[in-house]
Amino acid sequence: MSKFAHPAKVAGAMSLLLAVALTGCSTKSADSSSGAGTDAGAKSSASSVKVALVPGGAHPYFQPWKDGGTAAKGEFSLGDVTFNETAEWDQAKQNSLLTSMAAQGYNAFGIFGVSPTDINATFSDLKSKGFAVASLASCPAGDVNKADFCLSTDVESAAYKATKTAIEAMGGQGALVHLTGNNVDSNTQRRIVGVKKALDETGGKVTLLTTVTDIDKDLQTAQKAVSDLLTAQGKSINGIVTTAYNPGVAAAAGVKSSGLPIKVVAIDDDAKILAGIKEGSVSATIAQNPFGQASVGAWALGQLQSKACTMKTPGVVIDSGSVVVTKANVDTYDTERKAADKAVTADFKSKYFTCA
Repeated sequence: MSKFAHPAKVAGAMSLLLAVALTGCSTKSADSSSGAGTDAGAKSSASSVKVALVPGGAHPYFQPWKDGGTAAKGEFSLGDVTFNETAEWDQAKQNSLLTSMAAQGYNAFGIFGVSPTDINATFSDLKSKGFAVASLASCPAGDVNKADFCLSTDVESAAYKATKTAIEAMGGQGALVHLTGNNVDSNTQRRIVGVKKALDETGGKVTLLTTVTDIDKDLQTAQKAVSDLLTAQGKSINGIVTTAYNPGVAAAAGVKSSGLPIKVVAIDDDAKILAGIKEGSVSATIAQNPFGQASVGAWALGQLQSKACTMKTPGVVIDSGSVVVTKANVDTYDTERKAADKAVTADFKSKYFTCA
């Protein structure tokens, strides 16, 4: 995983984006009941669509989903958009939660699956009941996605950009450490590939000292890992690239406190990381787009569940965008993220959807 938009900062501008998204694929038509049992060919209004945004559990990355979903509900007159993070990072519990929400009338689901190897079975089950399903912020492991679409950061590309930025900050040479999340998460494995690609391009001038996984459970876990790393190997480290939220926050604070001349490139736009960029203790961060994942994702789910549109290629993977944030653009980078949302919305209408 990773993170984040500042919701208050983004919400106003997103309302314009969401209004624009109505053009081209309208959900307006005669009302009819929604969800399982709806005639597969019958259109219904947006008000019949109730979207559930369900991460795998509690994590700061997902908090902007709340505001993104609220924005989508208001702009598109969806019946409801709710956010529920009570799955406790257990796939069986997440499945039970989804079943419960379906029984409560929710008929479109944006999901961050707990188990990337098992989540396709969950997607297939929901689809078989007549529900629109999106995989948000993470795609299933492998090459098959049983959801209608996956809207997520291209994490390999984002990790590659982060590592290239770290290498530049290091002066093109030295020893780099990669701090990241759950080793079994498909996102983590893709990020490891992106880091390696950037390092290989240096021809050995920058080497990977170590990769530390499984430290994104919470901030305390990440802080301990960073403290142990700096105590044991701090003087041998020239740069740290983080590709998970909590390790990024911990590395920014830990390196600053240590006084070591280590270049840090983080991920997401936590306030502490942005403050570090402004004061110079953090070289850069990669801002992802959870707000857009929720807002554009909920809009797209509304189009599908109301039968206003269908997917040209079910299961397509769509990059929700990421932005390199440095001191030069720390006050303006959100404009790049908004542009990415507009581009994704346009791509849905021109590339991914067939609309009535």
